[in-house]
Amino acid sequence: MKSYITLIFTLLLFVSCSIENEPSFTPQTEADILQYIEDNNLTATKTDSGLYYVINNEGTGTRPTENSVVNITYEGYFLDGTIFEQSESGAILELTEVINGLKEGLQLFKEGGDGILLIPSDLAYGANGYNSIPGGAVLVLNIKLTEGDYAAQNEIDILKYIEDNNLSATKTDSGLYYIINNEGTGTRPTNMNNVTVAYKGYFLDGTVFDESSSNGVAFGLNQVIKGWTEGIQLFKEGGDGVLLIPYQLGYGVYGSSSIPGCEVLAFDVKLISVN
Repeated sequence: MKSYITLIFTLLLFVSCSIENEPSFTPQTEADILQYIEDNNLTATKTDSGLYYVINNEGTGTRPTENSVVNITYEGYFLDGTIFEQSESGAILELTEVINGLKEGLQLFKEGGDGILLIPSDLAYGANGYNSIPGGAVLVLNIKLTEGDYAAQNEIDILKYIEDNNLSATKTDSGLYYIINNEGTGTRPTNMNNVTVAYKGYFLDGTVFDESSSNGVAFGLNQVIKGWTEGIQLFKEGGDGVLLIPYQLGYGVYGSSSIPGCEVLAFDVKLISVN
């Protein structure tokens, strides 16, 4: 099961806050990083920003971008070996919301890759620190990139589902895939209409997570997930088909109730009426 980040991936906004706390120890420098590299017999590379990294295995899958949502396993510790946080089951994070050293470092790997990031404080939590991270601390992260880019993986999964089920689907500019079995003959809704729709929602493995009665459910198209707002407008009253919705048009990174984060959703839908 997918899990979520806690401390070390907090938005860098926290670094810039004016917190008048004295550092709890002497701020660490590049000399400390170089000494750590020597003491641990590492072969590390330095980027222009000052990040040091070690690639044990680059990986062979998708390489994330600075806007990707990824899944990693990690162990975070200080230069003295003290562990401050770890995840063995995997953590989902948005690269737009993490410390700069981690954002830069993860883009050096492809899916399946692993290695070490040595992050100076100015690419982490700065002079002020954050919670249990002292000001001026260098962070060492052992990481494995288990999912390189959820958006790209969603696309792969959807296309495989379409092929495996011999479907003829169309993709919209937003990334929604749809199949129109019957367009319908009545009124076509707008994004502000209230509609009644009968539906069955399921994951790509066929597991059903929600289903209405044949009489359907009434709701406003401006009150549902983006994939529904867009998708239901593709039908007229009486029409039916299938919507294949990537996570960014569904329940996003964090999911909702029984729906995991970053999950593709499939819906069989029938537009009964525009109310």
